[in-house]
Amino acid sequence: MIVFKTFLKVLNKCKVPILMYSAFLVFFSVFNMTANETTTSFEKERPDLAIVNEDVNEGITASLIDYLKANSEEASYESEGEIDDALFYRDVNYVIYIPKGFREDFLAGKNPDFRIKSTGDYMASLAEMMLERYLNVANVYLDKMDSERELVEAIEKTLNEKVDVVMTTSLDTGNLEKAATYYNFMNYCLLAGAIYIICLILSTFKEERIDKRTIVSSMNYKSFNRKLIFYNGLFTFILWLVYVLISVLIIGEVMFTIHGAMLILNSFVFSLCCLSLAFAIGNILHNKEAINGIVNVIALGSSFLCGSFVPMEWLPRSVLNIAHVLPSYWYIKTNELVKTMEVIDWETSKVLFGNMIIILCFAISFTVIMNVTVSKKRRRA
Repeated sequence: MIVFKTFLKVLNKCKVPILMYSAFLVFFSVFNMTANETTTSFEKERPDLAIVNEDVNEGITASLIDYLKANSEEASYESEGEIDDALFYRDVNYVIYIPKGFREDFLAGKNPDFRIKSTGDYMASLAEMMLERYLNVANVYLDKMDSERELVEAIEKTLNEKVDVVMTTSLDTGNLEKAATYYNFMNYCLLAGAIYIICLILSTFKEERIDKRTIVSSMNYKSFNRKLIFYNGLFTFILWLVYVLISVLIIGEVMFTIHGAMLILNSFVFSLCCLSLAFAIGNILHNKEAINGIVNVIALGSSFLCGSFVPMEWLPRSVLNIAHVLPSYWYIKTNELVKTMEVIDWETSKVLFGNMIIILCFAISFTVIMNVTVSKKRRRA
């Protein structure tokens, strides 16, 4: 009971950093949700297009112009100077000059060249794709039709065909993305919180004044260590549970699905790794002044390297190769896999459980390091 009271006194002094890490997690999650709202609707992009027709406005020439106008925002200018100014200020994306004699040359089987002016951006590329689409369809029907009228009708019929896009997935991708982002950022909060608090508690108990009282007391050394491990484990569990409850409140129903359960299970396994890592560091390090530096190196470093702050797909391959030696990589990789899985069953979950086993292997390794460190210190004593 004395150990527990002392533990609570030290923990009470650490309430500020605990609240700070929790506030970081909530703020980042809310900010991410408001800044990255997703939608399942689709709206077609329409480039700003200017058409300068130097040919007769009839037949296939008129059909081409009508098609381009129907799929773009039309812009008209009276001079080359106005066109150049509009391109410079991005008021128009693409300018098409239909050459004189285009209609006759195309019907004769020639490939007349268009003069083009473009901003070179993605909207200009979209306009270029529209022009190429029309010409490709027209070339397909050119030799098969007996008259220009039949050719134009066939082209327009093909280009006017619509394709209905049906969402076949029942996956709530928007909320799963938010959940995965939240649990990725939890990597930093769990690591920083566990390392900072547990190292501070262990260093306090190993202060010379308290350590001597423990030695001369009737309490067995092994019993004292078991209680210390249990209380720190209880703290880590409560910290993890609070973060999980926050995720349920912020993200909502998706956390009650199998995907949400996998994210929660993965974070629990990772919290065990954080506990063992913090205990290993705490038994090696006794300088309170160095704790902040350790937190910054381990928690911040692994978060940046493994994709907690920056998505994994944005990180260079060389960085990810280095990150393989850190438990955070396997934790975040599992979160990223969960959000993309349509169905989670025994077959698909094997890779998830495999990553969790790797995290547990890290936890066992840290525990072995802790035991070796403690044994050496006891032999020296």
